[in-house]
Amino acid sequence: MRRLSLLIAALWTVVFAVAQQQTHVYFNQWKTQWDAPLIIDSIQDITLSDDLKELQFHVKGEAAMPAFLLEDVDSLTFEDDPLVETKDHYKVFQLFITTRDGEDITSRDYYTDCHVSLNGLGAFSNYSANAQVRGRGNSSFLWYDKKPLRLKLLEKHKMLGLSKAKSWVLLANYRDITDMMNTFVFETGQWLGLPFTNHTRYVELFVNGDYRGVYQLTEQVQQNKNRVDVSDEHGILISLDVDDGPGESPYADDNCWSKVYRMPLCVKYPDEERFTSNTVDSVRAVFAQLEQAIKDKDYAQVKQLLDIPSFIKYLQLQEFVYNVELSAPRSIFMHKDGDGPWVMGPLWDFDAGYDFDWGNMYTGHTFFYNYRETVMGTNPLKRNGNYNYVPQFFTDLFACPEFVEAYKAQWAAVSDSIVSHGWDECMKYVAHLRNGAMEREAQRWPVRGMDFETELEKMHLWLQRRASFMTNLIANIPVPQAPATEQHFCGTVTSSVTMQWSAGYSQSRKVHVNKNRVLSLMELDESAFNEANVTIVPLNTDGTEGTNGTNGVFGGWFDGDGNPGPYSRGHVYIEVFDDLWNWNCGLYKENCQDDEHTVTMQLQYPHNGTLLKVNIEVHFTITDPGGGGGWWW
Repeated sequence: MRRLSLLIAALWTVVFAVAQQQTHVYFNQWKTQWDAPLIIDSIQDITLSDDLKELQFHVKGEAAMPAFLLEDVDSLTFEDDPLVETKDHYKVFQLFITTRDGEDITSRDYYTDCHVSLNGLGAFSNYSANAQVRGRGNSSFLWYDKKPLRLKLLEKHKMLGLSKAKSWVLLANYRDITDMMNTFVFETGQWLGLPFTNHTRYVELFVNGDYRGVYQLTEQVQQNKNRVDVSDEHGILISLDVDDGPGESPYADDNCWSKVYRMPLCVKYPDEERFTSNTVDSVRAVFAQLEQAIKDKDYAQVKQLLDIPSFIKYLQLQEFVYNVELSAPRSIFMHKDGDGPWVMGPLWDFDAGYDFDWGNMYTGHTFFYNYRETVMGTNPLKRNGNYNYVPQFFTDLFACPEFVEAYKAQWAAVSDSIVSHGWDECMKYVAHLRNGAMEREAQRWPVRGMDFETELEKMHLWLQRRASFMTNLIANIPVPQAPATEQHFCGTVTSSVTMQWSAGYSQSRKVHVNKNRVLSLMELDESAFNEANVTIVPLNTDGTEGTNGTNGVFGGWFDGDGNPGPYSRGHVYIEVFDDLWNWNCGLYKENCQDDEHTVTMQLQYPHNGTLLKVNIEVHFTITDPGGGGGWWW
């Protein structure tokens, strides 16, 4: 009661003093004194509740969200905003979010009114204002108790030295014990010169007085002169993302399947304020021009439509940290300004990289086991990595010699420094995180048997080993031969396979191709034959080339007449991965009621300016078609 009386007296005393701009409310939690700055126009904007139990604050005449219980308040101080900022952005700052009526933040779809108070710790100006907050993210929001958040200010404002905007992101990084996985990529991306790469500010977050741990404050990926700076009238920002695409969000009106590679495409800008009925169709058509140029391996045209350096840096950084999201794809952003080229980025979402153990994805925090795994493979053109279904949009350019040479040169230029630069920056953040923040994080979100320092050491060692591995991998990516100017059909090799109708997609037998016979028809010795330069395409019955509708590097779904086409009309399929001479095969039981099929694949090999072609004619015999003559159901 004595402290309450003193605080009331102090308030009435200060009212008659010169009005100050900031009020600092100090309280104690986790054996630490926390400072919540509140910016007000006048000391008269601080009042007491009718029952004299709460301190109430008013901003521009309206009640701000936070109302502090007097019994929790240690003291109040009043001061002007600091005139000098040290701009030490490596510090761990303090962010306080108080929601209206103290309700928790449980929705990703709806914003909750709140008040935010940000302590800049003398490095940057403090900030407090009414705002809105909601949940964000997909798996990170659904699977984990520590939730990522989206903060929306009512007016554009700087946050800890970052350029003015309304929308901000608070990454929980719950899966990542180091809290450095996104930061390492952001710092490396900035060093590589990838445009509009995000920045990092670490904060310790309180929500309604509850300590929520360490969060990473960063920019929202959006069109804005201080974000992705493409023009209001002619700018485009898209994401290639399964979750935002038509597969997972079929009722959204901002997405589509890309026209050529059938990737899930979401239009982020033009946004809802500038959206028209044909926006998605227009963006899809513009993007299809780039897709088609890549598919055609028309490198001269690709260079007009795509910023090749950003594409190379982006792919290398994704592969370097083994970010499997490239394969889905998820969180792959691209932007374009007017008639300019498509540019990769901004970079986003890397806590599923670094060899994350997906076997324990709902509860796991295990990374850094194997540094030799790949997303795109040792030969990206053949997609022979762990994720052979990576969209060919990212890999088809490896058929272009000029692209492969540029890819090799870019890595050679940065390989000696790519770990040290990014890691040195991370350690500057770590130095401040070690000053109590990560201990409090571990208390709030304990993970049995794992600790910050141990995981940091694992991450650093993994990155060093990974860089060496990447140097060898990229040096050995085969440079394709120049396109052949002539063609020569060498002959046909036949293969017969018996499949069981009841086994469907999963047949035990494979299509065996006689390598010696192929080489003999091509009149080549094995020493003159490089498998990396082989292409295998499905043929229509009229001899023209069809398309690969499978997940294999090569392959095709064939209909009842033997023509390659979509899976939905397919009867039998051939799928080729690493082994060019033993092919996977299977059938679609719902479609296939026949006991025989003959299909043709063509093996193509460039040699001395001539494209040598050998047809592989495959005869399928199907036992027990239709499950004994009855329909599948």
